[in-house]
Amino acid sequence: QVQLMESGGGFVQAGGSLRLSCAASGRVFSDVAAGWFRQAPGEEREGVSCISRGDEDIYYGDAVKGRFTITKDDAKNTVYLEMNNLQPEDTAVYYCAAPVTQQCDYGEYWGQGTQVTVSS
Repeated sequence: QVQLMESGGGFVQAGGSLRLSCAASGRVFSDVAAGWFRQAPGEEREGVSCISRGDEDIYYGDAVKGRFTITKDDAKNTVYLEMNNLQPEDTAVYYCAAPVTQQCDYGEYWGQGTQVTVSS
């Protein structure tokens, strides 16, 4: 079973930046695709960004294109989400998942989530 743990969430003002990390319990991200999802109160969960195991395919949701960047370090078993120019609508609980679908709309194993709050 895959265990994932997110970190790096917090409170930031609009226009600010945060970097989320997702650490896996073992050698995971070199073998399967991984991704970030988010869920705001009263909203459905949405795929934010996903990356294939070889890094060749990367997906970004329309709402975050040009502002968020997903990367991973297979040696550290960690996936990152660099978030720039954050806006209040980015406020949500962010979850890491693996493996994920190519469409970045589903994950099999999930972390516990990390809260991101952006003030206007």
